[in-house]
Amino acid sequence: MKSTNPFRKLLRGSPLEPIQQHMRVVKKGVMLIPQLFAALKAKNQEEICVVATKIDEIESEADDLKTDYRAHMPSTLLMPVARRDLLMLISEQDKIADKANAIGRLLTYRKMEIPESCLSLLDELIEHTLESYSQAENVIEQMDELMEGGFAGKESRRVRKLIVKLQETEESADDLMMRINHALFAIEDQLNPIDVMFWYKLIEHVGDISNRSENVGDRVLLLIARS
Repeated sequence: MKSTNPFRKLLRGSPLEPIQQHMRVVKKGVMLIPQLFAALKAKNQEEICVVATKIDEIESEADDLKTDYRAHMPSTLLMPVARRDLLMLISEQDKIADKANAIGRLLTYRKMEIPESCLSLLDELIEHTLESYSQAENVIEQMDELMEGGFAGKESRRVRKLIVKLQETEESADDLMMRINHALFAIEDQLNPIDVMFWYKLIEHVGDISNRSENVGDRVLLLIARS
């Protein structure tokens, strides 16, 4: 019986196309994070649950794509990259979707309010998180050109520069995480202890999206180095 699975059709072409498609699906979940926090600011728990459900569905879609990729990827590739490295790359991308889902779930577990002293820092952290992801996605979208150049030459140098910018954005996000944790620590005695615990975990999840995005860039850098 002829397969009608569009993802398998992609696999019959370049093994990079499904990786790019997976990253686009992950993006749909990441870009819903601002809606979650907008609903949190508005104290709209119902909207939080609606958005969190959407993110959960997107995470499941991304996970299915990753599983299908692993199951149907050829054991040998006529490419200057190793199969295992591509599998590790899509797994790293999938962890970004997992983190977006973790943020949504955490906000549905407990009604929370954003501490006033953390508000502007949280906005900055979310902005840097989205920028980190966008930069990682841009790197993945360049992989066609990378492959055409044998993961070397002019295109390789250009992608390396993109990854350096991604690393710089992630470092800025790390700095913001430290600052927001310090701000939260300063007012711990004014907050419910359980709320404090939830906030530290939530901040960690948001920051982890930047970390995982940088890891995606590092994986591509490894592909370049090994080619």
